[in-house]
Amino acid sequence: MKILVTGGAGFIGSALTRYIIRETTDSVVNVDKLTYAGNLASLTGISSSGRYAFEQVDICNRIELDRVFQQHRPEAIMHLAAESHVDRSIEGPAAFIETNIVGTYTLLEAARHYWQTLGEPTKTSFRFHHISTDEVYGDLDNPSELFTETTPYAPSSPYSASKASSDHLVRAWRRTYGLPTIITNCSNNYGPYHFPEKLIPLTILNALEGKPLPVYGKGNQVRDWLYVEDHARALYHVMTQAVEGEIYNIGGHNEKQNLEVVHTICALLEELAPNKPDGVKQYCDLITFVADRPGHDLRYAIDASKIQRELGWSPEETFESGMRKTVQWYLENPEWVAQIKSGAYMQWIDKNYGSRATTA
Repeated sequence: MKILVTGGAGFIGSALTRYIIRETTDSVVNVDKLTYAGNLASLTGISSSGRYAFEQVDICNRIELDRVFQQHRPEAIMHLAAESHVDRSIEGPAAFIETNIVGTYTLLEAARHYWQTLGEPTKTSFRFHHISTDEVYGDLDNPSELFTETTPYAPSSPYSASKASSDHLVRAWRRTYGLPTIITNCSNNYGPYHFPEKLIPLTILNALEGKPLPVYGKGNQVRDWLYVEDHARALYHVMTQAVEGEIYNIGGHNEKQNLEVVHTICALLEELAPNKPDGVKQYCDLITFVADRPGHDLRYAIDASKIQRELGWSPEETFESGMRKTVQWYLENPEWVAQIKSGAYMQWIDKNYGSRATTA
């Protein structure tokens, strides 16, 4: 099968692309605009494969999308291209509206018109797999409650609202036009090749440089953490096994408070990187509580029983094993980190965290 993956140079997209090329006989056409978070260095291990092709294309560009469809003739789409950082969406929501809503609309239309030209059995087996987030559900008040596939949408941030909008567009294109779609909503991913604006890589890299480890509010926000390679495997399961029209939640069964995550990283660094920066006695001494971001959801937690029951998927990594692999990867790949941390990245970190008042 030839699969068109949008956002294949991003964090989750690159993990998925590596999985498909290394673990299956399928081909990948990677369509990526290469924004700040897209990095072809995350694909160096598979980019020379004859089953891999790259197209630097913006999903908002209909003409280029039509060309890609006609040139490569994919049999399935896995749509991951998205602006995904909540803090950036608060600072500048326009890019999230453009990519996540307008881009998804444009891709759906290009896919629909291409799909309508297909002959059987390719037309029947064709799938448009939309990869979304658990943040579309808002947050949970009841400590025993979990997000299910029927939880009502209640997004809190410009990011999650834009992803909720894209989910609704995918549902509408199936209902109105018959386009065979699948939707998955995942919990927080972590692992190798993660752009270092997110909590886990930011904490690892700041600690190694002796910089403050910023924690929003009290650090009591709860997330369900999913190792990215487990997620890639789940996505392929869904693409190849799910009935069209289905929706699956994908979670790691690892609910942790943000502060607990930071302490876990500090403990691993004490073991794996004992030679600390000058003036640092313990990595956890660098923890700095800063003003919370607006509209910050308190708790996300996924019920992933449906995908386990129907498709036989469950995560292989525990939080402890996945976190150890993640920290070790960043320690062993300083060249990738150095390439990513450009001047634009540092300007964003200073802008987002530099002006936040400390709270403790």
